[in-house]
Amino acid sequence: MNFDFNSLQFDYNSKVILTYLFISLGAWFLNFITRGSSNKLLFSNYRSSWWNPLTYIRLFTHCIGHKDWDHFVSNFLYILLIGPMIEEKYGSVNLILMFLITSLVIAFYNLIFDNNIILGASGNVYMLIVLSSFSNISEGKIPLTVILICIFYVIGEVKGSLLERKSKIYHDGHLIGAICGLLFGIFFLTHTSFF
Repeated sequence: MNFDFNSLQFDYNSKVILTYLFISLGAWFLNFITRGSSNKLLFSNYRSSWWNPLTYIRLFTHCIGHKDWDHFVSNFLYILLIGPMIEEKYGSVNLILMFLITSLVIAFYNLIFDNNIILGASGNVYMLIVLSSFSNISEGKIPLTVILICIFYVIGEVKGSLLERKSKIYHDGHLIGAICGLLFGIFFLTHTSFF
């Protein structure tokens, strides 16, 4: 059997996930060439004047920016691994709304309770991880994997949040992402869409 390389085509198989990747890659590159200025201006969440229109934009765009290449790659390896399955199961529009809601909740939590400068897609990663465990729920049975995933990730992040307050990892954002994934999973057990 011969494989015809001339007929090989690439498939943009997961539109939301791949678009998220390319937008974040562009933001990383912009941050690289501006030596951090674009992250501070557009791709980080922190307290600033509510009269500044960028404050509202950053409520959502902080999940696009990454501090460096390793940060970007570590988040998008998970997103590329889990995201296409979630997009196929719940649909592109629902996935976009879940990303936006998760980013907004994390941003408001940070502004109200922490006042850190936060950026990165890790809150959305944790949302996807927990939400992915719901893909096996059927006929009123909760697989043990759902419980174990929640326990392992949530315990790790609670421990990190309580014991590593001075680290640069935003454990609270990870926990909020996991909680959003749990709530979305419960919501989609009885609904097919947000609309």
